[in-house]
Amino acid sequence: MAREKIVVAGGTTKSWKLLLGLRIFAFMATLAAAIVMSLNKETKTLVVATIGTLPIKATLTAKFQHTPAFVFFVIANVMVSFHNLLMIVLQIFSRKLEYKGVRLLSIAILDMLNATLVSAAANAAVFVAELGKNGNKHAKWNKVCDRFATYCDHGAGALIAAFAGVILMLLVSSVSISRLLINSKHLSTTATTTAVV
Repeated sequence: MAREKIVVAGGTTKSWKLLLGLRIFAFMATLAAAIVMSLNKETKTLVVATIGTLPIKATLTAKFQHTPAFVFFVIANVMVSFHNLLMIVLQIFSRKLEYKGVRLLSIAILDMLNATLVSAAANAAVFVAELGKNGNKHAKWNKVCDRFATYCDHGAGALIAAFAGVILMLLVSSVSISRLLINSKHLSTTATTTAVV
């Protein structure tokens, strides 16, 4: 017995479920990255100088707000999380609406823009993280991860979550584009059949 494919919202039911699952995982990854980085803070008392035998100590705090790349990272991940949450809600509650033409195109474009945004943020944060971990001998910038190990470990966790989000958003974009192509083929086939009749 042949099984018919049910076309739902610009693709098959299988592609609808796949897209929903990918969006949920992308939402969780980008939200986790934003939360971990935004709560990333470590305070330590360090010896900053020595006068004779007397050490001069200072209490220093490492926070994500001290680095513009990390601020961009948090904002971008929150924006992508919000986009995915909005798309999940629309996908679940407006399942019976037909997504054709401009709607599918705008969703595919927004997915690509969000994949680009989270990728840019993750790469900017990795650059700063690399500088914090290894420093730069030529510019005489000292590394900070040897003193703020917990801060750097939390930042690394946020970066891993963000890169998982990048991969998932690329997959979401691919599925969105394939649904757009399926819809355009379906429309051209329907138009041809109507013209023949």
